[in-house]
Amino acid sequence: MTSLPRPSTELSADEARRIVLRAQGFLGAPDRRAGVRGVLRDLGAVQLDTISVLARSHELIPYARLGAVGRATVDAAYWTQTHAFEYWSHAACILPIEEWPHFAFRRRAYRGRPHWNHELPEGAYERVVKQLTVEGPLTATELGGAKKTAEWWDWSGSKVAAERALMYGEVVCVERRGWKRVYDLAERAVPPELLHDRLDDAECLRRLVRLAGRSLGVGTRADLADYHRLKGEQVDAVIADSGLVPVTVEGWSKPAWADPEALAAPPRGRHRTTLLSPFDSLVWERARTERIFGFTHRLEAYVPKPKRVYGYFTMPVLAGGRLVGRVDPAREGRTLVARQVTLDGARSAPAVAQALMEAASWVGCTDIRVERVDAPELRAPLVHALAAL
Repeated sequence: MTSLPRPSTELSADEARRIVLRAQGFLGAPDRRAGVRGVLRDLGAVQLDTISVLARSHELIPYARLGAVGRATVDAAYWTQTHAFEYWSHAACILPIEEWPHFAFRRRAYRGRPHWNHELPEGAYERVVKQLTVEGPLTATELGGAKKTAEWWDWSGSKVAAERALMYGEVVCVERRGWKRVYDLAERAVPPELLHDRLDDAECLRRLVRLAGRSLGVGTRADLADYHRLKGEQVDAVIADSGLVPVTVEGWSKPAWADPEALAAPPRGRHRTTLLSPFDSLVWERARTERIFGFTHRLEAYVPKPKRVYGYFTMPVLAGGRLVGRVDPAREGRTLVARQVTLDGARSAPAVAQALMEAASWVGCTDIRVERVDAPELRAPLVHALAAL
């Protein structure tokens, strides 16, 4: 590991938190003219996930920043006119199409990968590419079937080939249809000026680290690496040339780097009050969330029900630049059900009530029912706050 330059800026914990909130789109007036596409460009990656409670995570993320943007509008913003593509970043993510060249290093790594979990049948790859060439965009089912059996992991040869081609960059996921990937040839889906692998690995990594720093505002080596799931040594190799500024942050035990533009102007403006997807980039890394907000956040959807503490799809509540509670929501017809609510004292009840009311309206619910509040004495303040809206 190379020696690091001495930090040039000292930030208080509060300054760092506000820089993070602005970078992530939660402080200051939202850019409604840029809309969902602007949110995607600012974040650099919007994580996808199969779970849908109030809505799917990629819908919740622009909602949290812009308010009640239509769900059809969200999908159209991502998938029309070649503004985005899906690829492996922090996880399976929607990425701005401008980032296609930056992932050349990952495509090359996949092409050189010797072992895979799914065996590729002989001739399947060529058949899939030929079919897409002739017929245009298709799902795995339309390519010959997604699975061999009912087991989720038992992919068909066509599905294995399509996914391999996606990882190699010969094929692109151009939209999700009924949550199924729709595949097309990269040469048709990616603008010609972006369809290249000319950037070497170092340049790809340098650009991704720089973009991660811009989207985070300020972060440690681990934060920067986690954003696009890079290795720590990959960050080390390019951080000095990334354009990010070394800083120290009060209470952080590790060195950090900040976006110089974020340091140039103090963050100001209104804070958003909203429910957050557990997969939102503001909170998707647990250690960072605890460091910045003093808030322990864990997705419990995959935890056995008896062992859950806060609920199946617990959504943190952001208000006033702080994480002030948790809600585990559900929908029953036109009723938003708060199955379990955790409040940071009675003072957070109005903010949690506001977040619930706005989310209910967004998904077309006309009623809200609170089932359980972790601290029973806080139930009355929450119900009263809801009634007052």
